[in-house]
This record gives sequence, structure tokens and C-alpha cells, in this order.
Amino acid sequence: MARIHEAVCRLCRRDGMKLFLKGSRCDTPKCAFERRDVPPGMSGARRGKLTDYGVHLREKQRLKHYYGLMERQFRRYFQMAERAKGNTGDRLLSLLERRLDNIVYRLGMAQSRAQARLMVRHGHITVNGRRVDIPSYLVSVGDVIRVKQRPRSLEYVKRVSAEAQRAVPDFLERSDGDVPEGRVLRLPEASDVSIPVQVQLVIEFCSR
Repeated sequence: MARIHEAVCRLCRRDGMKLFLKGSRCDTPKCAFERRDVPPGMSGARRGKLTDYGVHLREKQRLKHYYGLMERQFRRYFQMAERAKGNTGDRLLSLLERRLDNIVYRLGMAQSRAQARLMVRHGHITVNGRRVDIPSYLVSVGDVIRVKQRPRSLEYVKRVSAEAQRAVPDFLERSDGDVPEGRVLRLPEASDVSIPVQVQLVIEFCSR
């Protein structure tokens, strides 16, 4: 599985927006974006105005970095959104939000999407009672996402959840019991994305 090896705080600085890629650290004074909100590199603070192409590219990169995707993965989601009925931009955002690693993060079971991705890969999460270790798995309405019933998984998720303290979006429902779980109440919409994004710029860039 491809991974982003670059320091993720540099991604926030380059995209000009806090993407919350390091979980709770992003809410503390240690956040690199808060301390130095200029693009990385020696000439970051002196860079001029972006071209029209640069504006479109940066919006696409920002969305890609937010969900932790590589270029080929992002292009595949765009192609799926193009083939689906309805507005391509809305369908694209809905597909990205339906990823299992994103759902685990939005349920507050992980501090970041990167951590959620590892939890899924290591078998800590089940969907409808079946272990799913594919972070890109797309959830559907009615799916139940639950922590695997083994001491190691339960202890890990409960500790992370206590530190996360994140509001759950209204397309999901979370139950905190002996075994933390969540349910998908409806398919996510463009308005459920938690960062401002001009998805039309992304569509125009990918349609070139």
C-alpha cells in the first residue's frame, strides 16, 4: 500500500489550511501550521500569486491530502463519480466520505485518518460483524461499524476515543457501550465534509 512519507505538517502549510493530519496535536500550540503558516521552502513567504492552473491544482491537492490519498486512488474516485448519476462534485465528496478509514475517524475512534487507516489494516474494525481490513471499503446505509471484540482492540479504541472528543456528524450514529460501534444513517453529502472545499475547481482540473 502506498504511503505519504513527507512530513504531514508541510502539507498543511503548502495547502494553506489546517487539515488536522496529526489528530489532537493540531489543536495544541505545537501545531506547525499555527506557528508558521507560510508554504514550506526557503522562498515560501516570498512566493507570488498563484496562476489559474495553480489555484485549481492546489484545491485538488488539498482534498487529496485531507483524505490521505495517492494520485491514482484520487483519479479512480473521480472516474467513479463521473459515471454515477447526479452532480459529479457531490458524488466525488460522497465517495470520499464513505471510505471506511474516514468513517472510523469521523466516529471518533481514531485521532486522525492515518491512525484510522492503520486500525483498519490491523484488523481492529468490523463491518456488519465481518472483519474488514481494506481502508478504501465504501460503507452503505445501515452498515454497523464496530470495534473487534478482543481486549487489545477495545482497550486501544477506548483510549483513543477518550483523547479524540470529536463531534459525530449527523449522517452517523455512535453508541458507546462495552463495544464501541457506529451506524451509517444515510449516505454523506457534500455539506458533510468538514473543511471548506471548492469542488467545482477540482472537477474542472480533473476534466482537463
